[in-house]
Amino acid sequence: MAAPLTLLLIVAVTIRAALFRSTFAYWIAERVEVVSPLTAWKRVVEGLALLDLGVSPYAGDVFHETPLIIYLFHFLVDYAEITFILADIIVAVAFYYVVKDYNKQVFRKQKFALEADRYPADCHELVRTPKEMYYIPLKAALFYLLNPFSVLSCVAKSTCCLNNAVVSLFILATVKGNMLLSAIFLALATYQSLYPLTLCVGALLYLMQRQFIPVNAYRLSFWWFVAQYAFMYLGSLLVMVALSFFLLGSWDFLPSVYGFILSVPDLTPNVGLFWYFFAEMFEHFRLFFLCVFQINVFVYTVPLAIKLKEHPVFLIFMQLAIISIFKSYPTVGDIALYMAFLPVWILRNVFLVSCVLLMCSALFPVLWHLWINAGSANANFYFAITLVFNIAQMLLVSDYFYAFLRREHHLVHGLYPKKKDGSEATLVLK
Repeated sequence: MAAPLTLLLIVAVTIRAALFRSTFAYWIAERVEVVSPLTAWKRVVEGLALLDLGVSPYAGDVFHETPLIIYLFHFLVDYAEITFILADIIVAVAFYYVVKDYNKQVFRKQKFALEADRYPADCHELVRTPKEMYYIPLKAALFYLLNPFSVLSCVAKSTCCLNNAVVSLFILATVKGNMLLSAIFLALATYQSLYPLTLCVGALLYLMQRQFIPVNAYRLSFWWFVAQYAFMYLGSLLVMVALSFFLLGSWDFLPSVYGFILSVPDLTPNVGLFWYFFAEMFEHFRLFFLCVFQINVFVYTVPLAIKLKEHPVFLIFMQLAIISIFKSYPTVGDIALYMAFLPVWILRNVFLVSCVLLMCSALFPVLWHLWINAGSANANFYFAITLVFNIAQMLLVSDYFYAFLRREHHLVHGLYPKKKDGSEATLVLK
């Protein structure tokens, strides 16, 4: 598999390098679907200019990235294109090894179940074969590297690419069973954008299952394990925050980065759900609905963890999708991250949702032009296509959730479950 992966990396790098040198690069960097007030490269350049003048990059209301990012590009600004291409390569290679290791564990578990004759006789067609699973890691890398969303984010030099790289390394460290690196990369991802905090539940469940620590037994061992992970996570996070203060010499970055993410003061249109709603909101209702909107990212964590406690990798996939839909400043780069996992679990009925996502992607610049340039439309047109785009994502994620649970149910109860009276039962997702 090394040769196909190498060829894929060469093709992906060539596409990105060609687009960097094309006339489309500037246009892509200005698209509100690709960059946000948090991740836009021109805002990073503005922050660098202020830093070079001896002024805090957070003095104005332009720069909202973390101090570590601004100091990283203080040294790598001349190699920005290489940095962003390298970030995409890291994501693809990390996902390749994540899926490869995950498939080994799935196959091992499946083999034990077959040897113990745990699967009903009528559901052997649901069993994954080695030949079928062989190319899934390569497909995951391909789904990220050649996804137009990830290509556009890289060419726009959106710092979302760096966030994706950190999250992918966190998932890789978790799947490999390295608790320390998992906690460090999760802390770095949280430091960058807050929302990856919800991924800690999936990581804990996976690491505990890998080390054979029962959740419902040996309470001392369970809570000691959680305390260890929490200590490493919080310690790493505190070190990053302290380092940011040491580099900057003030706490200005806290309200400018995390306050900006949570309070959503910039209502520049994007592919998310916040901007239009709060542009129309009466000021005295704003705080209440802001809390309601923000809690959406976190509120699904507990019920999903209860339902998917035996499948923590799928739980991480679900959480990544929820973050990309409900975060305050989403971009298409966030969507590309969870889409890399789509080949891992089989879903047959994706044609309609795929067509809707493609249609919305094509209509975004058209309706933007009609609204901003031609003046023949208004914000309702652009927000309507944004709603359709997010509904399509929700349908995609819910379909994967239903298909995954249905397959697991069939593997336990058979492909044709019966009611008590002997008639065929119908499965309903509740």
